[in-house]
Amino acid sequence: MIEETRKKTFLGFDFSTQRLKAVVIGEDYIVKQEADVEFDNDLPEFRTFGGVVRGECGEVTAPPLLWVKALDMVLDKLIVAGVDFATIEALSGAAQQHGSVWWAKGSESKLGNLSPDEFLHTQLATGFVTNSPVWMDSSTSADCRALEEAVGGPEELANITGSRAYERFTGPQIRKMFRTKPRAYQAAERISLISSFACSLFLGRYAPIDLSDGSGMNLLDIHTKKWCEKALKACGDETLENKLGTPVPTSTILGNISPYFVQRYGFKSDCKVVAFTGDNCSALAGLRLRSGWVGLSLGTSDTLLLGLSAPAAPPAGHVLVGPTAEAPYMALLCFANGSLTRQNHRDRLVGASWDAFSELLRATVRGNMGYMGIYYDTAEIVPRAGPGQWVQEGSGRRAERPAKQFEARALLEGQALARRAHAEDMHFALDSSSRLIATGGASVNKELLQIFADVFNTPVYVLEQHANAALLGAAIRAAEVWSSEAGVKLSGSEPTLTPVATPYPDSEKIYTPMLTRYRQMIENIPKLQ
Repeated sequence: MIEETRKKTFLGFDFSTQRLKAVVIGEDYIVKQEADVEFDNDLPEFRTFGGVVRGECGEVTAPPLLWVKALDMVLDKLIVAGVDFATIEALSGAAQQHGSVWWAKGSESKLGNLSPDEFLHTQLATGFVTNSPVWMDSSTSADCRALEEAVGGPEELANITGSRAYERFTGPQIRKMFRTKPRAYQAAERISLISSFACSLFLGRYAPIDLSDGSGMNLLDIHTKKWCEKALKACGDETLENKLGTPVPTSTILGNISPYFVQRYGFKSDCKVVAFTGDNCSALAGLRLRSGWVGLSLGTSDTLLLGLSAPAAPPAGHVLVGPTAEAPYMALLCFANGSLTRQNHRDRLVGASWDAFSELLRATVRGNMGYMGIYYDTAEIVPRAGPGQWVQEGSGRRAERPAKQFEARALLEGQALARRAHAEDMHFALDSSSRLIATGGASVNKELLQIFADVFNTPVYVLEQHANAALLGAAIRAAEVWSSEAGVKLSGSEPTLTPVATPYPDSEKIYTPMLTRYRQMIENIPKLQ
């Protein structure tokens, strides 16, 4: 065997909404091979659109067998890509948050007795009692209000679990199942998150829910790191705690890989399975965020990931148990109006050209001559508000017909100001060691990143290794947990960051007053109840 084939590698998975992705990294954390399966196109027999099945009254689900069959396919694609599974020391994964998987009785026995001669999906075809509610489901408003009332109100629920009740969260979803489909609830031997379900496939038994993903359920006390008894009682019966199992730290090695994968694919028998977690939690690990750093994901929606040293009751957004020792807690702020809103107004102002939009920005100055704008093309999450557009002049009067260049900068500065203001509401403090780590499709836009650097008065960096922080984070967590357990330092353990934007010296002087104006503007915006 040549030396190259003996080098250690690590495997990560991302069970996202629309596809399953896999990546293999080396000891230097450089990507060696990748593969993916797109659910709609590659698995048309499940009749999904955008990876989900939409029902009535806001119900959105996905068949768990879809994800199992996708795993069969992606492993075969990794073989074609040249992956030598015998070199993989550890694996882990990420998954879309807030989805739940309802295992049928006897499924754990099936997981432990899989035949290597057959696909996973043929052996687990009867393993689930119902389709899985996913994060897009909005059918549990009544259950959210009931859960909040049971624990003493939305503020008390946020203080205990890190979030007020949200329709997509697993606690309200379980309550709805208990209330409307009691036979399915009783028939479930185990309730997994999508992350712990995926981990179970590799472990050959039910994997525990990890604390980081588990704290996005409205059921976990983020202070004691145990299930909240009041929340459990509000969402199910006395069997619910057993159905969920005992949560574990995200950095836990749960055991060796199932013999099925050793015999069918040639994995090492001692390949370690590290607890899987949610995609946002995995992205924080992938960005290698430290306390005081900000992960800035610029996608269809924009997401801020903040490493925190202690939990705080969030007025908006969420506080989760952190996936790494460097950030024992993490704050998550999701802004619905992100890149799609930026693109819509680019099209309106200059047509389908970012270069032309950048020309507008270069025709303005930082601070935008006092013009400020808030643009919600869709209902906003942080703060909760309906669609609308509000633009002011420096005097505070409504700007009736601002020039295109002022609108362009007002849009981007307004978004950046919102991100900073709501981060500060989570008790996040910037200092000389702070930095923004940008990822996502819009992270290639230098003008946008410069605006974020100025508004936050903090340098912006991009991570060189991979654009998908959640996927890379899964492989990195596998490597780092294995490294810590084995006492072996890996050459890629220090992140490779590239600086892309540095704030101007007078940025704080310009934007601190604008933060105050932003807070005043949102006070007068109609709120969604």
